[in-house]
Amino acid sequence: MYALARSLDPESIGRISEIAFRELAASGVRTVGEFHYVHHQPDGTPYAQRTILAEAVIEAARRARMRIALLRVAYARASENLPPEDDQRRFCDRDPDDVLRDVETLRAKYAGASDVTIGVAPHSVRAVPPAWLKPLADGARAMNAPLHMHVAEQPKEIEACLAETKKRPVELLADLGVLGASEGRFVAVHATHLLPHEAKLLGDARAFACICPTTERDLGDGLPSLRDLRDAGVRLCVGVDSHVVTDPLEEIRALETNERLRTLARVTFTPRGESAETPAEQLWREGSTNGANACGFSDAGGEVEIDVADPSLALVDRSLLLDAVVFGASARVVKPAW
Repeated sequence: MYALARSLDPESIGRISEIAFRELAASGVRTVGEFHYVHHQPDGTPYAQRTILAEAVIEAARRARMRIALLRVAYARASENLPPEDDQRRFCDRDPDDVLRDVETLRAKYAGASDVTIGVAPHSVRAVPPAWLKPLADGARAMNAPLHMHVAEQPKEIEACLAETKKRPVELLADLGVLGASEGRFVAVHATHLLPHEAKLLGDARAFACICPTTERDLGDGLPSLRDLRDAGVRLCVGVDSHVVTDPLEEIRALETNERLRTLARVTFTPRGESAETPAEQLWREGSTNGANACGFSDAGGEVEIDVADPSLALVDRSLLLDAVVFGASARVVKPAW
């Protein structure tokens, strides 16, 4: 991974991003939240045009006919009391002000664009020192920008946070005012290893949790308690994260099927509220509208055309079509947008 990161330049990062985004678009995805890490030259020196790599990624999404939330990552260290490794220097900035200036530059460049939003993304409590978190959150709030952050993805992250601050990651974010900083626009990516009271802190802040099931499975991260998150009122959405598997339907259904594995139950939730959604309808909304909202867009970004003649759907009663798509189909049934 680091060898690839060292090799990237504005042209190659744009080319690679466009391939990834076209694969997403072909699978029915209309909005991508791109957790953008690589900012500087290989030795860590900023480019003369500081945001040139971010702009290359944004333009790649536009060529693929995707809406994009460019989530400008803040990164400062390898871990507590450890400076960045040589291969991480492209990710790192001197202080939070440099991060926020880049966000402001990008927001000004794409002001008025209906297909681009810009957000702030402190990487994690491991890579961002506690002193950076409040300024970054305050900056996101001042700009009314989405605020995304890896949260409790792995046990080591929690152990390191306890050692440094005496608090678990969500407790620290709550104490610093980070969870409520963006008025319901905070997104906890992964949220794998939370205690029930931490899920409640996220719910009280009207936060999102972005679950990335195929990547979490690939990395052996563990299974989050989606029951605790749902019960706390946390809004769920999904991400592909690593692009190893690009099948949004697999990510959506895993919000239910992974929870069945964790709880040893056949059905793990009943949709709530006045809308009287079915499980398939709620999962579809979480995988579409909720994800777009988490990225700063007000709607799901357009219709998805489904090939009902595909063998996986050909014998399905039309009244059960959405159930069959969500629980039994793959991205193969999606007709490409172009």
